[in-house]
Amino acid sequence: MVGQRFISLINNHPWFELKVIAASSRSAGKTYAEAVGVKWSMEAPLPEQYKNIIVTDAVADRAKIASEVDFVFSAVDMKKEEIKTLEEQYAKLECPVISNNSAHRWTSDVPMVIPEVNPEHIRVIESQKKRLGTSRGFIAVKSNCSIQSYVPSLHPLRAEFGLQSVLACTYQAISGAGKTFETWPEMLDNVIPYIGGEEEKSEQEPLKVWGKVENGMIVNAQNPQITAQCLRVPVSNGHMAAVFVSFDKKPSKEEIISRWKEFKGRPQELGLPTAPKQFLNYFEENNRPQTRLDRGMEGGMAISMGRLREDTQYDYKYVCLSHNTLRGAAGGGVLLAELLCAEGYIPKA
Repeated sequence: MVGQRFISLINNHPWFELKVIAASSRSAGKTYAEAVGVKWSMEAPLPEQYKNIIVTDAVADRAKIASEVDFVFSAVDMKKEEIKTLEEQYAKLECPVISNNSAHRWTSDVPMVIPEVNPEHIRVIESQKKRLGTSRGFIAVKSNCSIQSYVPSLHPLRAEFGLQSVLACTYQAISGAGKTFETWPEMLDNVIPYIGGEEEKSEQEPLKVWGKVENGMIVNAQNPQITAQCLRVPVSNGHMAAVFVSFDKKPSKEEIISRWKEFKGRPQELGLPTAPKQFLNYFEENNRPQTRLDRGMEGGMAISMGRLREDTQYDYKYVCLSHNTLRGAAGGGVLLAELLCAEGYIPKA
């Protein structure tokens, strides 16, 4: 499903042109229309110009693929070690890799980037290239989709007020599992209170995102303390989070909302094509944000917050929302690729 999102987003992109579609050996040799078949799950139909592209073997044909493109997006269904090996092979073929996979998220010299939050982490790429022995090839990854609903909302408050402790309960759409209601009818009228590995990622990945580049590697932040609970809910797209937060120096409600409204990241400064003009959006209404109404804000690339109020256990609580396959997955990958191009890390081959 993430691969389908990548293809939809690259269609008519002002900077990028889709040249190659690669997958497993099972799909290699088929047209993309034949390979995807009835599994196409996007709202818009499969673009005509991509239907007859012949799918290549992402593993066996990697040298040929690397010679034909400026970079690759990686979103593959393989074992973790196989993904790590494959992505490093592409990098060593001097082909930059922008990965949606989790395999390299904890590699210390691989940046895990939310472009508005930690764009400075791409500096570590120079150290990574020395390790790999490359002049052009590297790997950059995006973070897990669940943390992109709440980490961006906390980020503008962190430096000024200090984040002490965070509780995040996420309510995650079925597309995060690559499913639709047609393929997962068990989710209708149902909530599943467990998503394998998701709570660990939600508690640990923000600390790398908020870390610092030191001596050629990313050193994780030591705080805040984060605890998370992740539930799968009967929603097609959109991850919502209920956030509880305590600060070192408690801000007023007005100060929090002001910081959200005023925040702009590097993608907004650069005017990147996929970047939302207003990244963080606060709703005054008590019944917003709503998944169906607000997940598509600014092409699904904006974050929405609402119901900010004081709490009896923490300083504040609120809810927030992101589109998991756009901002959280493929859209975040495309925005990261735009950032890397704009900052000179992906020159044309």
